[in-house]
Amino acid sequence: MIITILTFAIILLILVVIHEAGHFFAAKLMGIKVEEFGFGLPPRAWGKKVGETIYSLNWLPIGGFVRLYGEDTVHPENVKKERSRAFFAKKPWQRSIVLTAGVTMNFLLGWFLISYLFTQGVLIPSDKVIVEGTAENSPAALAGLTVGDEIISLISPKGEKLMIDSSEDLISNTNKFLDQEITLELVRDGSRIEVSVTPRSTPPKGEGAMGVIVSNLVEKKYSLTEAPAKGLEHVFEIIKLTAGGIGSSIAKLLTLRGGDAEIAGPLGIGKLVGEARRFGLSALVELTAILSINLALINVLPFPALDGGRLAFVIVEGVTGKKMKPQWETYLHQIGMIILLGLLLMVTINDILRFTAG
Repeated sequence: MIITILTFAIILLILVVIHEAGHFFAAKLMGIKVEEFGFGLPPRAWGKKVGETIYSLNWLPIGGFVRLYGEDTVHPENVKKERSRAFFAKKPWQRSIVLTAGVTMNFLLGWFLISYLFTQGVLIPSDKVIVEGTAENSPAALAGLTVGDEIISLISPKGEKLMIDSSEDLISNTNKFLDQEITLELVRDGSRIEVSVTPRSTPPKGEGAMGVIVSNLVEKKYSLTEAPAKGLEHVFEIIKLTAGGIGSSIAKLLTLRGGDAEIAGPLGIGKLVGEARRFGLSALVELTAILSINLALINVLPFPALDGGRLAFVIVEGVTGKKMKPQWETYLHQIGMIILLGLLLMVTINDILRFTAG
């Protein structure tokens, strides 16, 4: 449990640092003063000022923030000192870069991690039939089939060779010769071998005639030049699936059907981290990539208090040339934050209900 909590904390720290570092460096690039770089949400637990920026730890461990000079000023006309370094004083395109920098960094992190995994080897569909395992004391186990064997053909009792291109081929052809000795042609460690096996007509429950588990997945490693393109393709697949799931999950939560919601809060994500940890480093890296992409997608939504909500106001200003009154914009962001915290509470309750229900 402790290791899972520490792992979750490290992953969260990475995601927060990457996201907020995007805002931080983009603001510096645009000449905007950064007043605070915070981990977690206020109230503040600890802070230290380095240069002109306070680096703080806050009590609510649900993210982080970068507080920019003049970002939420209700009365910008009262800002006299270093006015040129205030967020509101910058042009719309400059503010847009700062607002999208966090999302961009999360997207790039997810892309980088996925691309890295593609260089280490990923399972992809193929036209091969690979042995994944055998049931104890089954005909396949007694015949000596081992994990990694590729089944390429089945030779009937009368000598007829039937090619095996899929698991369906193997099942249908095996069922033709129940309780009869057949020969399987295999590729093992690059060499072709043959083994004899007698498929059962009455196998134990949960086992097939031969008691063999097969798959069409093979491991493929991509080169450093191939991996980024394949990684980007996979990132967009994740975005597509996530975008479809976010809307339906929020709708279920709002209609009190939280038990059906697929979205997870801190507790749910912590559980996923624990499960991924048991599968090894690659699973943790993949989960971190998915979480980073999810964070980018959620933050870009045009909802008050999120980066996308703030960006929406800037875009409207850039198109119309008119800026909303700072007071109203501040109020909308505050309302948005309250709604987001409410959704977080609902998601957390949903996680607890799912856990207690088993």
